[in-house]
Amino acid sequence: MKQLLTLAFVGALQLGAMAQKHVYEDLLVMYVDEKYEKCIAKAESYINADDTKRDALPFLYVSMCYYEMSRNTKYEVDYPKAAVEALKWAVKYRKKDKEKEFFNNYEDYWSSLNTMALEMGEGLLDDPKTLSKAKQIWVAATGYYPENPGAWLMLAMCQYKSNLAKEGDLSIQEYNKAVAAAGDVSTLPVDQKKMLKNGVIRYCDYLVSKGMRDQARKVATVVKDAFMAEDDFKGMWNSL
Repeated sequence: MKQLLTLAFVGALQLGAMAQKHVYEDLLVMYVDEKYEKCIAKAESYINADDTKRDALPFLYVSMCYYEMSRNTKYEVDYPKAAVEALKWAVKYRKKDKEKEFFNNYEDYWSSLNTMALEMGEGLLDDPKTLSKAKQIWVAATGYYPENPGAWLMLAMCQYKSNLAKEGDLSIQEYNKAVAAAGDVSTLPVDQKKMLKNGVIRYCDYLVSKGMRDQARKVATVVKDAFMAEDDFKGMWNSL
């Protein structure tokens, strides 16, 4: 994946030259050379400088560096929250790249980040003691990728389980927008499809627990064709 990400960065740098004063070749070199701490420090210096603080790419470099550090055991002691930092900085990046000028050049990274969010955040939904941590993850996931429908369902489940019904309803509204915009969900990237399937199963189970079986069936129907070949979804569907 690292080679693909590097190519994406090079492509983005070429585009960035037209939109930003700085193209951040120094950050690219440090990232490729796996000098993550140095890259973060340099990126933060750009973020704090008046002439570059509005540029999106330094925020993305920080996120990607923390992501790589979260996957390397040598950083466990000094950076125990590297994964959370990767998510947090991805949100900051997206706020700077509101028009998605660079966003689509990093599809491989978003896939990796979504996979990490699912690995970290889904299990935390099942324990009331960890719901606040789960919410932090899913707020971030919807922050850096609001077009990802499954992330909204996971966030809604955090909110409903935390007795935040109004917030959960708002997240479901965002989910409905995102899944409608996605069109044929079978064409979504693998990471988004898995998150969506798991989110639909959880949400439908929740609706059934509230006596809303008909509503659960409506929700499942929207994505049925994409997931009926998978045993867990089929089992849920047959129970409705």
